Amino acid sequence: MPHSLLQNQRQFFNIGTTKDVDFRIAQLKALRQAIQAHESEILTALKADLHKSTGEAYLSELLVLKEIDYALKHIRQWAKPLRISTPLEQLPGRSRIYPEPLGVVLIMGAWNYPFQLMMAPLVGAIAAGNCAILKPSEIAPHTSRVVADVISKTFDPQYVTVMEGGAEVSQALLEEKFDHILFTGSAAIGKLVMAAAAKHLTPVTLELGGKSPCIVDRDIHLEHTARRIIWGKFLNAGQTCVAPDYLLVQKNVKADLIQAMQIVIREFYGDDPSQCEDYVRIISDRHFERLVQFLGDGRVVIGGDKNPSDRYLAPTVMDQVPLDAALMQEEIFGPILPVVEYEDLEEAIALINARPKPLALYIFSRSQQIQNRILKETSSGGAAINDTVMQFGVSALPFGGVGDSGIGQYHGKASFDTFSHYKSVLYKPFWLDIKLRYAPYKGKLGLLKKIIGW
Repeated sequence: MPHSLLQNQRQFFNIGTTKDVDFRIAQLKALRQAIQAHESEILTALKADLHKSTGEAYLSELLVLKEIDYALKHIRQWAKPLRISTPLEQLPGRSRIYPEPLGVVLIMGAWNYPFQLMMAPLVGAIAAGNCAILKPSEIAPHTSRVVADVISKTFDPQYVTVMEGGAEVSQALLEEKFDHILFTGSAAIGKLVMAAAAKHLTPVTLELGGKSPCIVDRDIHLEHTARRIIWGKFLNAGQTCVAPDYLLVQKNVKADLIQAMQIVIREFYGDDPSQCEDYVRIISDRHFERLVQFLGDGRVVIGGDKNPSDRYLAPTVMDQVPLDAALMQEEIFGPILPVVEYEDLEEAIALINARPKPLALYIFSRSQQIQNRILKETSSGGAAINDTVMQFGVSALPFGGVGDSGIGQYHGKASFDTFSHYKSVLYKPFWLDIKLRYAPYKGKLGLLKKIIGW
């Protein structure tokens, strides 16, 4: 089945229809209209899979409409050939770079934002002129079904289609030769995707994760810091690849910050977050059980309540967590926030640099000197100053990891670039043919040395 789908799409791609920019624009508009037309079904599916409220769904999943709008605004400029300066020795001549689609691409999504993480890469694939096969996560089955429904009603399967199913479907797809694979998920599965792609020399974009640190300096606006950290951490019940994974807090502000965060949690979710419609549930029993085990790795200072039957785990803040505990070694991907204190900034930077490079890094400080020092002395896929997660929503900012947190980038023009090949072309006319470059070279060496800058 994957093989025949791929062959059909390759035949359609070879016709050349997708290379027409007007065609791409029409498809992006069709996708936008389809998402709006299926709004209620999308919201219902997200509620069923993750207990995601309408407000949070708009904020984190249907935000993909802005990605479509951004692509529609810029696609004609992106698709234009780039004029490149031609060196003197190559004259008369002109140089151009042509963005061209790769062909047939595979997009493999994750369960934590099961709609947005399928549609956002698709926007880039369409804008760049590709055909695409989508593989949603089976762990969010209701949203997977809606994604398949939206796509089947909007596009010819020869152009864009969806393959639902479990690991066996993913394995079957990865046995095929695609022109690019974009995968969002865990590092463990990302390694399998990369290994499978290597057999066909297929380029990959891997959007992974890691333990994203959040450094809190003593010179902050306490209330705003607490609010922005709590929002970013407990959005989607912490099941966010760029959520703050742990706090590194200057010891003089630690107690005040914990108290402020407790007030904010009550402000956001009430006295009993289990009754709050805006608080998401853990995706599966397996993930829930894994998170509950983390609660024994330190002292719970906020939250800790749980209900296995509802997969509810309260917004939880923990203190006195040893650095070698599992909670501080594994990506949490849930509503548990460990707090680690530091005295000197050098300690915090050293702790970050002793670990794999994270997908995101957050800095809370009024001091531009401290902000710049942390940015300069650490490496991360991206960063935000005095906020969390919001950098993901800026289409003009490429999104991606570095090292263990990912390979490649997308969003906005970065998505167009990811799904494009930039073909370099040198044009030469016939009306002049300087013989300096041709043999024999006797008597020409001095001039040749000058030309190459010897």
